[in-house]
Amino acid sequence: MRIGEESSVSSVSSGSDPESNTGAQGGPHGQTPESYDVFRDPWGIPHLRASDELGLARAQGRVTAFDRAWQLEVERHRAQGSSASFLGPDSVVWDRFARQSRLADTARLCYEAMEADDPATAAWVRAYVDGVNAGLAAGAARDERFARTGLTPSPWEPWVPLAIWIATHILFAGFPTKLWRERVARALGDETLTLFATDGPRIAGSNGWMVPGDRTATGAAIIAGDPHRFIEDPGVYQQIRLSCPDYDVLGLAVPGVPGLAHFGHTGSAAWAITNAMSDYQDLYVEQLRRGEGEGEGGAAAVEALGPDGVWEPVARHTETITVAGGDDVEVEVLETSRGPVIVHADGDPGAEPGACAEAGAAPADGSTQTLSLRYPPRVRRDLGFAALPALLRARTVADIDRALDGWAEPVNVVHAADTEGGLLHRVAGAVPLRHPANRLRPVPAWDPEHAWQGWAPTPAEPVQGFAVMANARGIASPLGVEFAPPHRADRIRELLSGSADWSPKAMADVHRDTYLASAEPLLALLPGLEELTTAARELRTRLLAWDRRMEAESTDATVFAAFRTATVRRFAADPVFADLAGAPAGPAVFHPWLYLLPKIGYALEGLLTTPLVPELDRAAHVRAALEETAAAGSPDTPWSQVHRLTPWQAVPDPEAPEWPGLGGDHDCVNATSSVPGFTDLTARASAARYVWDLARREDSLWVVPLGADGVTGSAHHRDQLSLWARCELVPVVTDWARLTKESI
Repeated sequence: MRIGEESSVSSVSSGSDPESNTGAQGGPHGQTPESYDVFRDPWGIPHLRASDELGLARAQGRVTAFDRAWQLEVERHRAQGSSASFLGPDSVVWDRFARQSRLADTARLCYEAMEADDPATAAWVRAYVDGVNAGLAAGAARDERFARTGLTPSPWEPWVPLAIWIATHILFAGFPTKLWRERVARALGDETLTLFATDGPRIAGSNGWMVPGDRTATGAAIIAGDPHRFIEDPGVYQQIRLSCPDYDVLGLAVPGVPGLAHFGHTGSAAWAITNAMSDYQDLYVEQLRRGEGEGEGGAAAVEALGPDGVWEPVARHTETITVAGGDDVEVEVLETSRGPVIVHADGDPGAEPGACAEAGAAPADGSTQTLSLRYPPRVRRDLGFAALPALLRARTVADIDRALDGWAEPVNVVHAADTEGGLLHRVAGAVPLRHPANRLRPVPAWDPEHAWQGWAPTPAEPVQGFAVMANARGIASPLGVEFAPPHRADRIRELLSGSADWSPKAMADVHRDTYLASAEPLLALLPGLEELTTAARELRTRLLAWDRRMEAESTDATVFAAFRTATVRRFAADPVFADLAGAPAGPAVFHPWLYLLPKIGYALEGLLTTPLVPELDRAAHVRAALEETAAAGSPDTPWSQVHRLTPWQAVPDPEAPEWPGLGGDHDCVNATSSVPGFTDLTARASAARYVWDLARREDSLWVVPLGADGVTGSAHHRDQLSLWARCELVPVVTDWARLTKESI
C-alpha cells in the first residue's frame, strides 16, 4: 500500500466537536491551530488526522498531554532538574546531575540554533508544544497524582521536548562505565581496564532484525524487534498514528517529543533502531583553582588548566533545588571549555575555595577526581531534530537514509525497508574523533592530544540474507568499546535461518525465545568438579540436563538462577576484588555503574574464562556455590514466580495489583534483565515490540508493556500487560472505518 491510500477513506473533518476545534484560542506563540480529529482503536491507541503538518503536531501534543499529563510533567521536571519539588528528597540526586550537566540549558541552545538555521523544524516543535499546553489542564484533571503530590502543570517552553530528549538519552552511551574502569585500573592495574566488559547496567539495549522479501511469505520485507529499557509506568513508548495530506505514519513515539524518532511505518517505508553501543561522550580530569578576580556573588573566580597550559576562566553560578518535605539544596554549576563539571573531587574549588588538585595525579585514597562531561549536543548545538519531520515524510529507504544523515543523539543502528525492495543497514549519530584513551577512561583536560578532532563517518553495509542488530559487535564496532555479548544476535540469526517463509505473526516466536547461551561457560565447569556431596552431584546432573531455556514455567531455570547467584556472590567476596568491594565514591547518580556485585553478575561469563586474574580460583567458587545451592534444597518454583516485573513509578501506587512474572533473562532474545547475584526481579525488558510488514501495513503488529493511557486505573492503562508478558502482539489497525472518533 502506497503512502496516503489509507488516509483517503474520508477527508479531514472540521467538525464542531471539541476535539476538532482544539486550541481554537491559539497557542502561546500566536499560531492559529488547524482542525484535527482523534480516533481510537480497540486498545485506546490514538489515530490523529489533521489538515496540515503543523495542525497534526499540535494534535499529537494535545492528545499526549490528555493521555499522559503526569508522565509529561515528570519528564519535564526531570529534564529541568526540578523533580524534587514534588517528588521529594530522593529525587535530589538526579536533579543535581541534571543541573550540573546543564541538560535544560543545552536544550535551549539547541532550540535557539534550530530557530536560526531551520525555522520550519522549530515551528513544528512549537506546534507540538502548543498542543501540550492546550491539553495539560484536562489531562491533569484525569490523574489523581497531581493532587496527591501538589503538582500543578505549568506552560511548556518550545525547548522542553529537546530537554526531555537529552535527559532521556544522556546516559545511553554509558559514560559512567569510564568511572568504573578507572576504579578497576587503580585496584587491579591498567591491563584490566576492560575486565568487566559486557552489556552491564546501561540504560538500553535492543533487538532488531530485518528479513528481505526473498525470505517472507509475501515477497516483501519485514522489520521486527524490541527496544530494551527500564520499564516505567506509564510506558516510555506511545503507540500512535499521525495522518495529514502529506503523510500517514504509525509508530512508537517518545512522550513529550513530536514525531516518531525510533520506530515508524509510513505505508511505503519503515524503520527501526537499536543502540549502537557507540562511545561519544568524554570525561575530562580537570585541574581547577581559584583565580584572583571575583566571580558570582563576590567569590573568587574559578579557573581551569587548559590544553595550551594557560589557566582559563570557568563559568560558575549557583542554583537552588526546591525539595518537597525537605530543605532547599544549593548547587554550584561549573563549566570549563570542555564541558560541565559533573563530579567534584574532595576539596576541589567547586566545594572548598582555595584547594587545588595535582595535575595528572589520581587521588591516592581512591576518591573521586574533578571531572567535566563533553557531549555532542552541547558542543554542536544540534540534536538532529530536523530528521524527525523528514522521517514522517519518507516514502523510500533513500528518504530515510537522507533524513538520518543529520541525526546526532543518541547513536543508533538503523534498519529500514520500502515497498520497492529497498533495504538499509547503517549507523546514525554524532561520534567525535579523538584519542583512543578517551573512550576508555577519564583523560587529562590539560593534554591537547585528548581534544576532539571532528566527527567520525557513520558506517553502512549492504544487507545480505537478513540483517540483525542486538548491540553486539558488528557494523558499529569502530565506534565503541563495550558491546553486548553475541548471544542474542547469534540466536536471532539461528532462528531466522530456520525458515524462508516468514510472516508477521511468526515473528512472535522470535520475540519470545528464552534460550540462554551465556549459561554454558558456568555449566561447562561442572563436569570437572570433584569431591561433591550426594546432593551436589544430583544438582549437577539436573543442571547439565537442563535445556538452557529460561521459560516462565521452568523450575530448572529457577534452580540455575539460584546457582548463578551463589557463584556471583562468591566471586564478589574473593580477596582479589577487595579493593573494588567498598561503597562507590562520587555522585550517587553514577553508583549503579560502580557496585562490584552487579558488575560481576553481568560480566560472569567473561570472568569465568579470562586470564587477567589468575589468582581467582574459579573452580573452588563454583564448587562452593553448587554445594550451597544443593544444601538449600531445590524447590519446584517456576521461574516466573521469582522473576517478576518491577517497573519504575515516580509515585508508587500502593493499591496496584501484583506485577506479572516473566520468562527470559538478560542474554535471551526475550531479554528480561535481572541483576545476577543481587535479585531475580526484572526492571529492564522490552519497552515495546513491533513487526512492520512492508507488504500490507495493516498486517503489522505491536505491543507495549502496559497500555496506551498513562492514567492509573483507566481502561487502557494496563490492558496490553498480560499480552506483553506472554510476548503476544496486537494488530495494527489502519482502516479508519474500524476506529472510534472521540472528543476529549
